[in-house]
Amino acid sequence: MIPRVELSPQVVKEIVHRAGRPDFERWSEQLHSCGYCSRPVRLRGRVAYHSADGRRVGYSTDGEPDRVLMIRCGNRRAAVCPSCSYEYAGDMWQLLYAGAAGGRKGVPESIRSHPLVFATLTAPGFGPVHTTRADRTGGHARCRPAHGTPRPCPHGRPTWCTAIHGEDDPRLGQPLCPDCYDYPAHIAFNWHAPELWRRFTITLRRTLAQQAGLTAKQFSQRCRVSFVKVAEFQRRGVVHFHGLIRLDGPGDFDLPQIDLDSAALAQAIRQAASHVRLTVEMPDGSGLVLRFGAQLDTQTVNGGTTGQLTPEHAARYIAKYATKSAEDFGLGERRVTPETLPLLNVTDHVDRLVRTAWHLGEHPAYEGLQRWVHMLGFRGHFASKSRHYSTTLGAIRSERRTYRQRQAAEHSHELLDNKTTLVVSHWELSGVGYLTRGDTTLAHSAAVRARERRQAARDAA
Repeated sequence: MIPRVELSPQVVKEIVHRAGRPDFERWSEQLHSCGYCSRPVRLRGRVAYHSADGRRVGYSTDGEPDRVLMIRCGNRRAAVCPSCSYEYAGDMWQLLYAGAAGGRKGVPESIRSHPLVFATLTAPGFGPVHTTRADRTGGHARCRPAHGTPRPCPHGRPTWCTAIHGEDDPRLGQPLCPDCYDYPAHIAFNWHAPELWRRFTITLRRTLAQQAGLTAKQFSQRCRVSFVKVAEFQRRGVVHFHGLIRLDGPGDFDLPQIDLDSAALAQAIRQAASHVRLTVEMPDGSGLVLRFGAQLDTQTVNGGTTGQLTPEHAARYIAKYATKSAEDFGLGERRVTPETLPLLNVTDHVDRLVRTAWHLGEHPAYEGLQRWVHMLGFRGHFASKSRHYSTTLGAIRSERRTYRQRQAAEHSHELLDNKTTLVVSHWELSGVGYLTRGDTTLAHSAAVRARERRQAARDAA
C-alpha cells in the first residue's frame, strides 16, 4: 500500500508536466531499465555499429527524454538507494552461496563436504546499555533486572532496568549512564576492528595447526582457511562481524589434507577469538587492550543431518547486512563535524560518539579518524573475503554486463545481418539524480508499486 503524502503545488505541477509529455512512456521505460534507482546517473552519448559491408546502425541520447540515458547509481546502502542495494545484496548472496554450497560461479559442488562454520564475533562491553533479553522459555525478559540490593552508579543513576523493551523502543542501545560509558574505548574498537579481525585469522590458523599437531608451515602446505565476512553495526553503535569460515586444501577448492571436521573448526574459532588481543595507544598515554566480546556464536554449515544451518540460510542471513551502514543512527553518507551535529536528528549517545571520535582524531595515533566520524570510527570494508573463498563481485557484475552487451550485439546483428561489427561509442556524465522533485516522486511511487508486485508474485509462488 503506497502511503499518502501531501505534495506541494510545485511538485504536483512538475508531476503533471512530466506525465503530459509525449515521451513519458519512454521515460517510464528508462525507470524500469535502471531498476527504479533512487538517484540514477544521467549520461549523454551515442553508440554506432558499423558492419563490414558499410551499413550502420546507431543510438544517441538525443532522442531520449531530456536527452539523457539513466543508469543505476550502484550504491550498496539501503538507506541511499533501495533498488541498487537490493541488487548488491543479490550479488553478495551469489558470492556467499557459491562458496558455501558450490556448483556455481566456478566453485565445484564438492565444496559442500568441506568443514564450514558460520561465526559471529561481537565487541566487548563498554558499559551497560538497554537491550532485549529472552527468558528460559524463549519469552521476553526484563532488560537488566536488579539482583540483591541494587546500588546506583557513581553518578547517581540506576544500574538496573526492569522494562521489557520492544524492538522499536528508542532506548535500545542507549547506555544506562552515559558518564560511566567508555566512549573512547568504543571508538577505538571501531577504528581498530579491521586489524583485530586480521589478527584473528592469523591466530585461527595457528590454533588449527596446533589442533592438527602440525607446525604453521606444515599446516599451510596441507590446509587453507578461506572466509567471507560482513560487518554490522549493533544498536549501541559498535561493529561486529558475521563470517563464513571454511577449510580447503592447498589447491583451489581441494579437500583439506588434515583430519578436522566442522566441530573442530568451530572450537578453533572460539579459542582463537578469545585469545586475540590488540594493545593500542590512547591520548592520555595509557595502553588500551582491545579484544572480542564474550558473546561468540558458531554454527556448523554443510554438516549433513547434524548441520545447524543450510548454505542458503547462512548466505541469506549475511547478505542482508551487507547493505547496512551508519544511516540507522541518523548519520548520512557524508562526513560530519561537531558543528553540523545539531542539524542532525541523532540521539545523545550517537552525539557523544561522534564528538569523541572527532576529539580522538586530533591525537597523532588516530590520524585520519576525523574523516570517518560519520561511520562512528569504522574505516574497514563492510564486506570482504579471502582470495580463494569463491567468485568475486567484479566477476558477477562482469557476467551481467556481458549478458547485456550480448543482447545489444544480437540486436545489432539482426539489424545489420552481418557478424562482423565495429562498435564505436562516446559517453559523458550529465548529472546524478532526477531533474525535479516531481520526477523523484514519480520514480519513488513506481518503485513502491514494483516492490509490491514482486512481493505479491513471491507470495503467490
